[in-house]
Amino acid sequence: MKIITLFATLLLLNTSSVLAGEGGDLYKQSCAQCHGAHREGGVGPSLLKRPWVKVNGKKDSLQRFISEGLPNTGMPAWKNVLNPKQIAAIAEYLLQPEPAAQAASTKEAPADTYPELKKFRLPVGFSISVYSDQLENARGMAVTASGIVFVGSRKVGKIYAVINSGKDSVPPKVVTVATGLDSPIGLTLLNGSLYVAEMTRVIRFDDIEKTYEKSPQLHVVKDDFPKDKWHGEKIIKAGPDGKLYIPIGAPCNVCDKEDAPHSKIYRMNPDGSGFEIYARGIRNSVGFAWHPVTREMWFTDNGRDEMGDNMPSDKLNYAPKPGMHFGFPYCAGGVVEDPEFHKNRRCEEFAEPAAKLGPHVASLGLAYNEGTQFPAQYKNQLFIAEHGSWNRTQKIGYRVALITLHNNKVVSDTVFVDGFLQDEKVIGRPVDIAFLPDGSMLISDDFGGRIYRVSYSEKTKP
Repeated sequence: MKIITLFATLLLLNTSSVLAGEGGDLYKQSCAQCHGAHREGGVGPSLLKRPWVKVNGKKDSLQRFISEGLPNTGMPAWKNVLNPKQIAAIAEYLLQPEPAAQAASTKEAPADTYPELKKFRLPVGFSISVYSDQLENARGMAVTASGIVFVGSRKVGKIYAVINSGKDSVPPKVVTVATGLDSPIGLTLLNGSLYVAEMTRVIRFDDIEKTYEKSPQLHVVKDDFPKDKWHGEKIIKAGPDGKLYIPIGAPCNVCDKEDAPHSKIYRMNPDGSGFEIYARGIRNSVGFAWHPVTREMWFTDNGRDEMGDNMPSDKLNYAPKPGMHFGFPYCAGGVVEDPEFHKNRRCEEFAEPAAKLGPHVASLGLAYNEGTQFPAQYKNQLFIAEHGSWNRTQKIGYRVALITLHNNKVVSDTVFVDGFLQDEKVIGRPVDIAFLPDGSMLISDDFGGRIYRVSYSEKTKP
């Protein structure tokens, strides 16, 4: 009897271990973006400290919580995304005393070896490499004329400066410019200063190229933004008119905030004055760009959830003038009346999307190629980082898309960099795109804490 009992105990422990291992991978793909790679917390709370506030420590209770979610807190229901076995595996992982991922926090590959890059696919003549892998939760980027790359993070609250060594065999130097910030995901350069968008304010670091290594002084530009956490993180970009553009996202999956500050893009003077609405009807934009020739604005907008796997589409919008309305919450994806909020409004009333980018691809940062390193057909063309779906049965996105334009009309939407998702395993999640002075492309990845570099050379052609 004792032998049978011992065997049963060992079998149970082994099963729990296997479940926890599977759950660790599932956690990293589905939960880490909010709760941190090691459960340390980010947009969502830390899961390391117990007892948890919203759920007790029993497995069945935890499984129900993961399955049903708690929408008012921003915790989604995962029952339509993950099956019961997968949810059980995540619960088993969360109940382990130590995060399985913690032991793997050090890099497994040697400094210059990234075997996963071999499966990346790019057009002929292009190659991809890891520019830096020392940038935890890398989000928005801003590049100076001298080639310094400033990078904002989200959950770690830091601003980094990445300085190229000038030698292919020596990785860039990474300097921490500022710490203790509140989700500083948006960065832009204007008049020699680095502007940073936090959750509830915009700050500025002056003469940044000379001060970034000296703990530069922080200046508050504007600090009266709404305090909503849902879509509360903000990007910021300097427009060709010398003004700063910044969004205030919808504080919800879908809600009518037409008469509130939310669901709009604003612009203001560099000192924070002249704050005014530029565009309305925008759920959550995480990317602005201006055409190099026309100087007209384009931006991404993420579609709502809970309308199924294939609806609505994320959008690329074209906003050549102020005062345009892009349909949220009345029109989903630019083509479908919202089932909850259309209020007899018709999609024809609003600015139609320049391109429908796909359902739940999470289109974020975008940039025009103004350099000369890429072949001529890529000149002044638009590239978009697709962060990738988190709540779709089959994952989609996880790529960099090339949007080919002619006379401000979208001609095609094709894959430029593919490989951030390999055999349903997440390798990286593209966030922002920028270009170095030599014309090569940078892609930030908040999942892997990396910046990738895409270069073109005739020598790489077969």
